[in-house]
Amino acid sequence: MKLASFRHDRTASWGVVLDAETIADTGSVLRSAYPDLKAAVAAASHQEIVAAVAQAPRHLLTAIEWLPVIPNPGRILCVGVNYDSHRREMGRDALAYPTIFTRWASSQIGHQQPLVLPRVSTSLDFEGELAIVIGKAGRYIPAAAAFDHVAGYSCYHDGSVRDWQRHTTQFTPGKNFPGTGGFGPWLVTRDEIVDGEPLRLTTTLNGEVVQDATTDMMICSIPRIIEYCSSFTPLEPGDVIATGTPGGVGAARQPPLFMKPGDIAVIEIEKIGRLVNPVAAEA
Repeated sequence: MKLASFRHDRTASWGVVLDAETIADTGSVLRSAYPDLKAAVAAASHQEIVAAVAQAPRHLLTAIEWLPVIPNPGRILCVGVNYDSHRREMGRDALAYPTIFTRWASSQIGHQQPLVLPRVSTSLDFEGELAIVIGKAGRYIPAAAAFDHVAGYSCYHDGSVRDWQRHTTQFTPGKNFPGTGGFGPWLVTRDEIVDGEPLRLTTTLNGEVVQDATTDMMICSIPRIIEYCSSFTPLEPGDVIATGTPGGVGAARQPPLFMKPGDIAVIEIEKIGRLVNPVAAEA
């Protein structure tokens, strides 16, 4: 099942993507119980959603504005340098633990919405990633039980404002400019993908492949990430974990390759979908 958050006629809702052209507005049917996709992920059953699809209005995908898959996550946890190819190109030492930093929900945008190059930088870099959405709360989750806490998966563009990221050893400023976190287009539920199945991830910029890897190349696996993160913070339904980007980022190239207004960035993950974001200058 593909679940998405969107806006139609100025009303935010969520629904089930039925095919390449249509979405069922299940949020309009279930709004009193599940006002947004975060609430649905937390408590709605598969049967409730399927029943709501039968009653829900249909919208053309061309008639909606895509929102970040989870517009209001309680936590966005990001894993840094989690592919050896990226670790090496950034000159980072191998570490025994995952490198974790955070994003704010206000930095996120949906599918087809513009990534924003801030006026104080010319160094907006691309980073394609697999995102996990948590579906079941937990603390101190053992790796062996980690997938039971996963609602599903999405594409994430963890755009980096590199010069601000490098002002200090802390990543926070360079990872939280508004309009730099692409998230979408939808959530593919866990039952659609075999736990731990390698998925091909590619990033293209203006049609040129700039990143190409499979998710089994991650240094820290999904179970390891969930085990580690749930040890320092309780995980709640709707929380998002971006699992890291492979090698090929613009900052590591000679000369550097940064995104500029007019570019089109695409993150594609096998069995999940394509997240497309144009690039625009900050107004």
